[in-house]
Amino acid sequence: MDNVILHLAAILETRKAADPASSYVASLHARGLNKILEKVGEEATETIIAAKDADLDPTAVIRETADLWFHSLVMLSHLNLSAADLLGELERRLGTSGIEEKAARKRPAADGSKLEE
Repeated sequence: MDNVILHLAAILETRKAADPASSYVASLHARGLNKILEKVGEEATETIIAAKDADLDPTAVIRETADLWFHSLVMLSHLNLSAADLLGELERRLGTSGIEEKAARKRPAADGSKLEE
């Protein structure tokens, strides 16, 4: 199957300009970034709760993670960023230790006093 993330992102882009009365994605865009971020946060919380109860319902973790990814893609679209941008960043990180990658992101604080993330 083709990359489902890119396929979904393309669909989300077309729905961005749809009638908010007939498209959930368009209604999120119409309500603005704060509403979209609220949905991302809500889905992140639901994903965490599902993961904590994964022994009771492992499929709930998958469903909630799918909701989180979906709303994250809507957020990227609203910010005029693309799933390709995200996938490119993940590809860039392949083969790099998480510890090394995080250390590379550290930069001097604005006042020059210490490193911040």
